[in-house]
Amino acid sequence: MKPDVLVAYPLRPRQMAVLEERYTLHRLDLAADEAMRAAVLAKAGPLCRAMVVNGHVTVDKALLDQLPALKLAVCSSAGFDRMDLAEMVRRQIRLTNTSDALVDEVANMAVLLALAARRQLVRADAYARTGEWGRSGMFPLTAATAGSQAGIVGLGKIGLAIATRLQALGMRIGYFGRRRKEGVDYPFFADLAGLAAWSDVLLVATPGGPETEGLISASVLAALGPEGTFVNVSRGSVVDETALIGALQRGEIASAGLDVYWNEPDPDPAFAALRNVVLYPHHASGTVETRDRMAELTLGNLAAFFAGEPLLTPVN
Repeated sequence: MKPDVLVAYPLRPRQMAVLEERYTLHRLDLAADEAMRAAVLAKAGPLCRAMVVNGHVTVDKALLDQLPALKLAVCSSAGFDRMDLAEMVRRQIRLTNTSDALVDEVANMAVLLALAARRQLVRADAYARTGEWGRSGMFPLTAATAGSQAGIVGLGKIGLAIATRLQALGMRIGYFGRRRKEGVDYPFFADLAGLAAWSDVLLVATPGGPETEGLISASVLAALGPEGTFVNVSRGSVVDETALIGALQRGEIASAGLDVYWNEPDPDPAFAALRNVVLYPHHASGTVETRDRMAELTLGNLAAFFAGEPLLTPVN
């Protein structure tokens, strides 16, 4: 008998084929309405000890109440801030994620957004495309990268990867977190506004969730100042988005590069009207190779669980 697995979010096609071969799947992701969803959960609830999810799936008490047999949620993304981790711990439900598989590309995108925002890539592209260069002359000068200071909010695996890349570009690195990191020589700032004031570029790579909601406040953005660039590859909830939009509109910060937003997939339309922000559609890990690695890691965690072996990337 193949183990029963609830699929709340699909994997990549090749890995979905492996899932179908190894397990009996209950496809909550294909439920077109509430009646179908209820039917899937009624059948899967007593059977499924594991489910496949990702950061876009809400896993709360209401869902868990319908899954009495559940012991594992394998998340095919890094973020899990829509999951009630405390409730999962209380019910002794394990959670895994795929942070290890996406570190490089998310870090690369953070650097790309920082450079694009600081060097005004989107505006300069339009300047060349529209013929404005020929009509108006050379594009205005922009801000340098080498020799400037980058503050990283959250020096986990992704934050460290960002730091390594920015250091190679000639930037000085500082960081803020819940505590000083052992074995890290970068300057530590216990005060976030202090880091922002020190930084030319402030990059956020901290997890989302209630503990970090609104962490980047109006006062932090004010400390970053009118020459500063803000970059976010974490979660939209980490930022006071109204304050960010206002700071960009009023020139209280120079620019921003954003991969994430408070309201996805429909960001505040005020962003589209701003010429000093570079927008990316929450796609920092969005390469074929990275998403395949994430899906493979999800499969690996499932296989380890059903084999009674240690999970590969446990969260709790």
